[in-house]
Amino acid sequence: MAKMGNKPCWWLIHSSRSRMSTTILLITCLLTWAKCQENQSMTQEEKLVIRDQIIEMFDHAYGSYMKYAYPADELMPLSCKGRVRGQEPNRGDIDDSLGKFSLTLIDTLDTLVVLNKLDDFEDAVRKTVRDVRLDNDVVVSVFETNIRVLGGLLGAHVMADLLRQRGERMQWYQDELLHMAKELGHRLLPAFNTTSGLPYPKVNLRYGVLNPLSRTGTESDTCTACAGTMILEFAALSRLSGESVFEENARKALDVLWDRRQRGSDLVGTVINIHNEEWVRRDSGVGAGIDSYYEYLMKAYILLGDNVFLERFNIHYSAIMKYISQPPLLLNVHMHNPTVSVRSWMDSLLAFFPGLQVLRGDLKPAIETHEMLYQVTKQHKFLPEAFTTEFRVHWGQHLLRPEFAESTYYLYKATGDPYYLRVGQSIVEKLNAYARVPCGFAAVQDVRTGTHEDRMDSFFLAEMFKYLYLLFSEKTELPIDIDDYIFTTEAHLLPVSLSTTKPPCPGNDTETDPVSHEEDLFTHSCPSLETLFPNNPSFAKTIRDSYKYLTGVGRAFHPLPVREIELPLHDNGMEPVEFLKSMGISLTPLNEVMAGEGRRQKDRKGVYRVKLVAELSQTQEEEEVLPHVVQLISPPYLGRTVLTAGPAKFGLDLTKQEHGVKGSIVKASPYTACGPIDNAQELEGHIALALRGDCMFAAKARRLQEAGAIGVIFIDHREGSNSKETPLFQMVGDGDSTEDINLPLVFVFSREGAVLTAALEEHQNVDVLLLPKERQLGHDKTEKPVSMNIKLRLAEEGELDEGAARGPTLEFFLEKEQLLLKEEEEEELEHREQQHKACTKADKDGRTAPCTAGSSPTTKSNCGPDTNP
Repeated sequence: MAKMGNKPCWWLIHSSRSRMSTTILLITCLLTWAKCQENQSMTQEEKLVIRDQIIEMFDHAYGSYMKYAYPADELMPLSCKGRVRGQEPNRGDIDDSLGKFSLTLIDTLDTLVVLNKLDDFEDAVRKTVRDVRLDNDVVVSVFETNIRVLGGLLGAHVMADLLRQRGERMQWYQDELLHMAKELGHRLLPAFNTTSGLPYPKVNLRYGVLNPLSRTGTESDTCTACAGTMILEFAALSRLSGESVFEENARKALDVLWDRRQRGSDLVGTVINIHNEEWVRRDSGVGAGIDSYYEYLMKAYILLGDNVFLERFNIHYSAIMKYISQPPLLLNVHMHNPTVSVRSWMDSLLAFFPGLQVLRGDLKPAIETHEMLYQVTKQHKFLPEAFTTEFRVHWGQHLLRPEFAESTYYLYKATGDPYYLRVGQSIVEKLNAYARVPCGFAAVQDVRTGTHEDRMDSFFLAEMFKYLYLLFSEKTELPIDIDDYIFTTEAHLLPVSLSTTKPPCPGNDTETDPVSHEEDLFTHSCPSLETLFPNNPSFAKTIRDSYKYLTGVGRAFHPLPVREIELPLHDNGMEPVEFLKSMGISLTPLNEVMAGEGRRQKDRKGVYRVKLVAELSQTQEEEEVLPHVVQLISPPYLGRTVLTAGPAKFGLDLTKQEHGVKGSIVKASPYTACGPIDNAQELEGHIALALRGDCMFAAKARRLQEAGAIGVIFIDHREGSNSKETPLFQMVGDGDSTEDINLPLVFVFSREGAVLTAALEEHQNVDVLLLPKERQLGHDKTEKPVSMNIKLRLAEEGELDEGAARGPTLEFFLEKEQLLLKEEEEEELEHREQQHKACTKADKDGRTAPCTAGSSPTTKSNCGPDTNP
């Protein structure tokens, strides 16, 4: 029975005599039941039931993979078959995780041990040793292969070696997994063959990077997390194998990232050039693109005992808490101007950060951010791939990511608060209710609709079930002492004893310049529960209570007060709405503001009503917009359909392309190109159509360029807009460098865009030409209008003024019969006036009077049409 404090929930019902009151109180009790559940403790019996449920769910997912997919890399849970690279439609960079090396099996190995499925583990290790090959001719992501496969092999080797030493099983094991890990490490090493030491993002498992057969090596950029998330696996491999080369390369990559931090803010960007070490994307946060770089600095210190990593982490962490953390939010900022947020949404990968803050000992912001994330899951069932600062869906996809469960586990272990067991229970229930399918668990394509996607990534088995099982298990119930291990970012287990039992590799020590920064209690020590919670078990609840209604779930919505500001808007091609959104400013149409917000609220703090005041001016100093065109050249158009387009201030300059850029058009998916591109294979080598809105033009262009498009036509999202009524403008970038964008980009208004989309629907294959208007086909030479002043005078034939200039002469001849004499002219005018009066009188009498051909064309009666030549 659920309880509120010391009283059971049902006491509310019996305290009332009236039927109506009973009904009201019953509803009240039902509404508070969930809160009762969250706040009450959980018995060992309840935890056992949930743990058994987690095991059953794991058996369903892992069993489906082994039954329907193995030896493929991943399970397609809707199709009930394996995903084999090259046999399914290409998904772009997502498929770089797949190397034809039974990815899901390797990623799941040490999970089998944690869940005490030791027989299954031994069988899976035999299959891995027997069946898996690591020399396939396939291009893979260095980052994903490191954390999933190399980490999986190392974690499984550590577990196999432990079981062998116990003498109960795995007696046949002769370090085969370690040998495989060493082989894979050597196959990844060619990626580090750069002048900077930062690794290439991709490598061919058989041919490396620079081999003519490798089909890679042309990439110039990598993400910060991609380069900075190698140290745990590579250092462990060096310590276990005795080959220092792995740890050396991982340390060097971390040194470069540290040296390239912005010295003023101590922040790093998201994407960096691997050759010249320049930042390509300077936005800084703790989510996608950077996340595990920070994680691995802290965990490298825990695993290796090297103070340099802790010092670097502490400096970065101070900067994060100063600029990025805006409790309970974690917002991206510009690394060079960190006081300005660069976007108004957060991605789900940042959900790992509260767990990292627990390791740091900073519990208060960890509790705050975790509670915010929990409220978002209550509102949308799962964490959307991205959500706004107002907790609305930005990207609706949910890939069964484990980061929220990871932070829930860490917070429960740090606080012992049963609230986090209830959070974990809700994760289990939602997975079963909304992601379970007959052949496993399927990712959710959109949390708003609940539609599924035919994918079950390997991290679901590697991480999600590990953290959930550990959350509901006591230490004594586990086959290993979990405190002896550190989790990699893929939740693989590496022994913390590596720093003491395995000597550091020679020449790998790194030094940092002394940097002054604020230190606290946990700067150089592990967090202490006694210090964090001194006789105060309600500490976490007190913090959470401030955020439990953050998203509006669970209480009636009360609009925040509104204040007004007027902002001048100089729209010279900027995307004002998107730009304001990127600064964290949310815009609401005035007609949507709640009624009754009178002037009395102007003196109250709250939400500001922003009025954009457009300043329209035309000055000679304004830069002239050179019109471009989109010319349809394939049959049946053959160049006759020409659409006016605006240029961009970045990307390929079409004025310098003699013949323009030609290609077939393909609609991007998603159409706004503001999320991961789903149809990269279709777009490759084609000109993309993308809808304006939701994000900046530059962001769209980068994604489409990465997808392989050779050009982009942006279509206005404002219905009915057209080039005849709306002035052309030049698209601008996002305030950051756009030198990395080398696509031709043009913009067409809605009506012109409708012509393109209709042509594509009707003919499927439509070729277009992008070029400046003056160079369009059929108009190679621009005819400039010629103007002259002509003075006319009537003269008799042959009559010329004496002394008139001789030379080119323009003569007009009028036959004398065609001239009206003055008298005839007057008679004609009198005749027209009489006809006009007659027609007007007939119109008033309701009769229709016939009018001659000479009727005045300005007469508005029922007169016939004017036929006068």
